[in-house]
Amino acid sequence: MTPGFYITGTNTGVGKSHVTRLIARALVKAGHKVGVYKPVATDCKRDGNDVVAPDALKLWEAAGRPGTLEEVCPQRFVAPMAPPTSARLEGREVDCQLLRTGLNVWRERSDIVLVEGAGGLLSPMSDKDDNSNLAAEFGFPLVVVAVNELGTINATLLTLLAAKTLIPQVPIAGVVLNRLALFPDDESTKTNAEEIACRTDVPVLTCVNYQQQDLRDDVDWFALASSLSKD
Repeated sequence: MTPGFYITGTNTGVGKSHVTRLIARALVKAGHKVGVYKPVATDCKRDGNDVVAPDALKLWEAAGRPGTLEEVCPQRFVAPMAPPTSARLEGREVDCQLLRTGLNVWRERSDIVLVEGAGGLLSPMSDKDDNSNLAAEFGFPLVVVAVNELGTINATLLTLLAAKTLIPQVPIAGVVLNRLALFPDDESTKTNAEEIACRTDVPVLTCVNYQQQDLRDDVDWFALASSLSKD
């Protein structure tokens, strides 16, 4: 089986796309052929007759432009809302089957696949799906992205608890703490990783600093995915 990760978050706007791009770059640098898949995206931009997902475009570029943009993100909607709601505003609906079959092309031609969800773990992906059940079907371990700021301990532990309760068959590879801004007075950024680590058996894989462009920690992402991914 082709290994991979399903990257989700404690909420929307936590920097999943940025972290996924950094992981893709690290894997490409290590010599791996990286597949990238964003099953559905909202807050997309109209470009003539086309609709472009900016996050998917950046992810595609970070992975070395494998395949086509259409294959990276086959379902794109304009309104910055949950996918099923955004789709309804256009008189459409999210194709549940395409959410799943869109992954097949990446399994067949990649050493590893990075799937970036939309929103948080329980955010809806369609009228019938959320990130948790798609991750379970795909068989990829979770990487949970959380903002490194005051309050992240609770949000992170709740997300981990939800994953362990609702999809216990899905391994959790770990947490990535992502700093979105520089707030010098937020002393929690220095201790959040340690506080989370001592309250769960899920490791904090790395902490990403504000505007960091490459991962500096010695994480073997391919080996980690290979050890946890399953049919």
